[in-house]
Amino acid sequence: MASQSSKFAVGLFVASGIVIVTLAVIWLGTSRYLQKGLTYVTYFNESVQGLDIDSPVKYRGVSIGRVESIGVAPDSKLIEVVMKMEPGEELQSDMVAQLKSVGITGSMFIELDLKNEDKPDRSPEIMFLSEYPIVPSKPSEIRQLLSYVDDIMAEIKGLDLPGISTKVKSVLGNIDQAVVDADIKSISGGIQSS
Repeated sequence: MASQSSKFAVGLFVASGIVIVTLAVIWLGTSRYLQKGLTYVTYFNESVQGLDIDSPVKYRGVSIGRVESIGVAPDSKLIEVVMKMEPGEELQSDMVAQLKSVGITGSMFIELDLKNEDKPDRSPEIMFLSEYPIVPSKPSEIRQLLSYVDDIMAEIKGLDLPGISTKVKSVLGNIDQAVVDADIKSISGGIQSS
């Protein structure tokens, strides 16, 4: 009889352990969805590869929220990123979002900062209604760098390289003719004799 009661006790202990672990997993999983906090959305006109759900949202390096969802915007051109801020965090109207890279891993996060009034607004134009307040975005630093390279290449393509080459050849020809006309051998011979 003692063995039957000990088997029952062990079974009860294991079953209660499984129930407690299951309830803990459910509670931890749903607590994130039930968490209070304001929700915002931003739209990017570039690839968000490396940005994942639960990626951090930071304000000047301090984590203040998480990415809740990523999808294609209603216009089918922009990428919609929904952000959930931690309780007590409310974004100002003069904030701007930018994609930032975490080292060389390829992981991305969203960096929030105040708008610089001296720089032009480069956020994409939103032509549809949004469920959440919109935080304007600006191109990532990599995208800005590639844009500058494109501008430089356009300037190089705009140069008249054949015309420049012709002028350089003409100038070098004139210099060569001036050296020949100077008759350096006779001048150096005259210097040696004097």
